[in-house]
Order: sequence, then C-alpha cells, then structure tokens
Amino acid sequence: MVQQVLKDRAQEPDPAPRAAALTTPIMRTYSTARPKVLAIGASTGGPQALATLLAGLGHALDQVPILIVLHMPADFSVVVSEHLARVSGRPCSTGHEGEVPKPGHIYLAPGHRHLRVAREGSSIVLVHDDGAAENFCRPAVDVLFRSVAECFGKAALGIVLTGMGVDGVAGARTIVGSGGSVIAQDEASSVVWGMPGAIVREGLASGLYALDDMAVTITRLLDRPQRGGRT
Repeated sequence: MVQQVLKDRAQEPDPAPRAAALTTPIMRTYSTARPKVLAIGASTGGPQALATLLAGLGHALDQVPILIVLHMPADFSVVVSEHLARVSGRPCSTGHEGEVPKPGHIYLAPGHRHLRVAREGSSIVLVHDDGAAENFCRPAVDVLFRSVAECFGKAALGIVLTGMGVDGVAGARTIVGSGGSVIAQDEASSVVWGMPGAIVREGLASGLYALDDMAVTITRLLDRPQRGGRT
C-alpha cells in the first residue's frame, strides 16, 4: 500500500538514461574503520527496498543510528516512518532538531526538508535544513552524505538504493574522499537503476549487491573490531 501510494504521488526528477549493464564494475576497497552510522538514500522503489534491507539487518541495527533520505511527498513521512518501524522492529521518526542520533533508531528526512548531521560541542546532532533543493530534490541524499562524511570520516557508510536520477553521487564522492565507504543496490533488484548505477559508473562503490546480500555485508562490516574513524 505504502509503495503504491508513493509511486503514484512522488515527484521525481527526469530519469537519467538507463545505462547498459556493467559486466566488470570497478570496486573500491572498504574503509578499515567499523561504521558508526548508516546513511541511506533511495527514491523510486525505495519504500520496499528499505523495508527489505532493514528487516534483513535485524539486530545489526542496534549498533548504529540509521539516517535515511527518501524522495517522497511531504505528507507521507509519517506513513513511511510507521511502515519502516513495523518491518524493522525499531523506532523510526523524523527526529528532532538538535537530537543526538541513537544506535538502533531510524531517522527519516522529513518531507521537503533536508536531513543532515552537524557537530555541536562534543556531540553529533540532527539538523533539519530548509536550504535549496539539490538535484531537483529536497530532501537530497547529497546533503546527508556530505554531512555524514564531515562528522564521521572513515566510519561513515553510505548506501544508495533504487531510484531515478543521480542524487547521492556528489555526496558519495565526499564520503569516499573522507575515507568512508559506499555500497550500491544492483541493477537486477532495483526498480530504477539511476542513483545506484551512477555510483557504480563513477567508481565510488565498494560493493554492489542485491538487498539480501547487502544486509549480510553490512552486518559483517558492523561486526568488525573498531579501528578508528571520527566520532
């Protein structure tokens, strides 16, 4: 129900041309730091992809805060939050300005506002931003990814799921430049391979997975011994 409503109502940028399948994509080496945050971007097909991924992560969700940007109409953030809370068994909300994101909590960007994190003293806090749209999108994945790179450095893990356009590429480049890692959903399991495909074509991905395999990989990364990364 949630997936169909969002498909009917979502305002999407014009899709990028569908690229031919990449038979031998070049993958980057993963960061040596254990992730301290999961930052996820999605668009068309995103609600179902998010539900599948979060359900697959299970208890791994309790180790880090999960920050999500989903391109959707403003009036559906509550509906989607409730849906993701049910399938994940974890609290999911848009959060509050200045709130310190907690492990095991899922934070969804509010409709028509950017979600980012910022340093406030010794803490990292949530910020809801009314800044200009990027890639025709507000909220934009790029805004979230840039802030996560700045605050978490090598310990940032970006995830790009199914969706139209190229939102997330510039932010993913910042995460990679800060020593973090980015993984993308594969073409076969994506409704639209615009956003994740752009990540792969730009050589920014450390992994390319179907959703079930992605959950296994993320769990393995979260279970690694801690080796650094800013907090």
